Amino acid sequence: MSSRSLTRRAATAVAALTSAALVLTGCGSDDSSSGGDDTAASGGSELPTVEADDALAAMVPDAIAEDGTISVGSDTTYAPSEFLAEDGETVIGFDVDLFTLVAQKLGLDAEFETAPFDNIIAGVGSGRYEVGVSSFTINPERLAEATMVSYFSAGTQWSTRTGNPDDVDPDDACGLSVAVQTGTVQVEDLTARSEECTAAGEEAIDIQQFESQADATAAIVSGRVAAGLADSPVMAYAVSQTNGQLELLGDIYDSAPYGYVVPKDQTEFAEALSQAVQSLIDDGTYTEVLETWGVEDGAIDAPAVNPTAG
Repeated sequence: MSSRSLTRRAATAVAALTSAALVLTGCGSDDSSSGGDDTAASGGSELPTVEADDALAAMVPDAIAEDGTISVGSDTTYAPSEFLAEDGETVIGFDVDLFTLVAQKLGLDAEFETAPFDNIIAGVGSGRYEVGVSSFTINPERLAEATMVSYFSAGTQWSTRTGNPDDVDPDDACGLSVAVQTGTVQVEDLTARSEECTAAGEEAIDIQQFESQADATAAIVSGRVAAGLADSPVMAYAVSQTNGQLELLGDIYDSAPYGYVVPKDQTEFAEALSQAVQSLIDDGTYTEVLETWGVEDGAIDAPAVNPTAG
């Protein structure tokens, strides 16, 4: 993904996410769910509906199809991908809208449940959730644990306080304190950078990990850390919500696909999800959802099951 501005419809749904609200958002950890409030889930505009595809519905495992609902594990602190609306309960975001329509293609309702990001893949494997939808970058480590279906593309973006008072250089962050969300690919990124620092005789990066992206962003705003990094649309969105207190830093890099997570052995179900996404791409609904949230730069043309990193 690339940096982009927030659309008016998305902004309406998240007016409470100012810098002060960013601090508060990360404090709650109660499970929340969304049964498909179409208006709230689509940034204040009505979410389109799609017709179920009987052939794809037939590929859904019986255990999921029998009650017509698919349980979705999601870390709802990651705006604009998945986060809580102003009511503190309804799960909204472009991931939510898109997967809601994917589920409709399979003749299902999607029910989102809040979960810690680094617990979701294990939760899918254990049967706690039937699918994981939480901006998971597809990488070899995750593919070793689960089957994944690509549906979007994102990179990594840094940010710092406006004016860059700590003179942060992403290519030379040795000795700096940097905020990141636990369990993300950015932790691996910072760890590798820090190891390069120490190998060169420089001071290690002080990697400050936070359970939620909201808390990580608040740490940057407060000056507790010099900078932070996250997925590019997430960081761009967070910066847009801080009333000029933060700015993006450097270029977007390491673009890679996001993937839906299903159990390792459910390859047919994964193929159904992939074909459902392709159907939404073909009929234009996919683009409509991404444009609503201002993240259309991350669109892909062809979803795939367990795509090879390249």
